[in-house]
Amino acid sequence: MVTTLIIPGYRGSEASHWQRHWARDLPDSEVVEQEDFGRPILSEWLHALEARLAAAPGAILVAHSLGCALVAHLATRPSAAHVGGALLVAPADVDLLARDHPDFEDFAPMPRETLPFASILVASRNDPFMRFGRAAALAEDWGSGLVDLGMAGHINVASGFGPWPEGAILAAALRGRRPSGAGKAGAIAGVPTARDSTPIVRPATMVDRPSIGC
Repeated sequence: MVTTLIIPGYRGSEASHWQRHWARDLPDSEVVEQEDFGRPILSEWLHALEARLAAAPGAILVAHSLGCALVAHLATRPSAAHVGGALLVAPADVDLLARDHPDFEDFAPMPRETLPFASILVASRNDPFMRFGRAAALAEDWGSGLVDLGMAGHINVASGFGPWPEGAILAAALRGRRPSGAGKAGAIAGVPTARDSTPIVRPATMVDRPSIGC
């Protein structure tokens, strides 16, 4: 039975991305594939995610970049009741990106309602696609625990991340948890709140080649 649904962002996740490592290495995990990762249409992406979730009720969602916005939109739909929890890594600021890139208009505005499931938002202080202050505000609005990775870029291959086992530990911490209630972040034991976060993990190497969703 699938217990983890991995949700890539714009252009999908390349073979060496930590999401693909997890799909290969973690039992009972699968990637939610989209018909066209280069053409993000919200209704179509939601349909693909909801179809997989219907077959794996209670699954933990592991999203990166634009995939985090997809989960935020899913949270406003009845199918959100089947989500066991969500790890939201390096969310892309679709409100900002949509101003200059039509590809992201379908995902804007970003939902700000409290998520009806336990969640952890992992953010970087130099992510080219989301200011840290904005990420912290989203964590507060969504009721998510906030993990600050420090200067970690877009938390992808280009910023030095390989299999990222620390992230898998965060995903495992979500199992069996429940949301803490409207406006209250930090529902997960040991995960800082949006108001009290300090850098806890950094990749071994960093390169300055940001790439949305990859």
